[in-house]
Amino acid sequence: MTGDPGVDAVIRQWAAEREQTAEEQEIDRIASAWMADVPQQAPGIPGQRARSGARGWAPVSSADPDYLDAMRERLPGVPNDLLVAAAGWWQMIGDVDEAAKWWDAGISPLDQRALDYRAAGLTPGDLSRRLGPMTVLQHLRRGSAPAWCVARLARQQRAS
Repeated sequence: MTGDPGVDAVIRQWAAEREQTAEEQEIDRIASAWMADVPQQAPGIPGQRARSGARGWAPVSSADPDYLDAMRERLPGVPNDLLVAAAGWWQMIGDVDEAAKWWDAGISPLDQRALDYRAAGLTPGDLSRRLGPMTVLQHLRRGSAPAWCVARLARQQRAS
């Protein structure tokens, strides 16, 4: 999978939650067919529906297609729904190039902890720096707080 046991566990859990028995699949198929026959109410505030109708509404995708393409390259076997959800979070980091730097530094595209790392003041380049016998990324994967890593890096920089 991804090489990060925590992220691999998330993928396994996500897939297990979405597995359906044959009976559940049949129930979903019947419910979908039944819902397709229900008349669709126009979106909007009831008093405004006559004037605006459905013409003013357009579907919106929450995930940037560039992010999805970049994530698919790195994680070819991951279901699209999971990639869409993860891409929504990664878009808060910045553009695809910045996200790719985090990914190249060892953070999985499915690992949302990079948001916390960035908020604490870490950069992708910091993840490979050593704090004692381990890298910053190794410390983070073992549960060290991002703020602790930032403080240790700052102390290390002052000492040198």
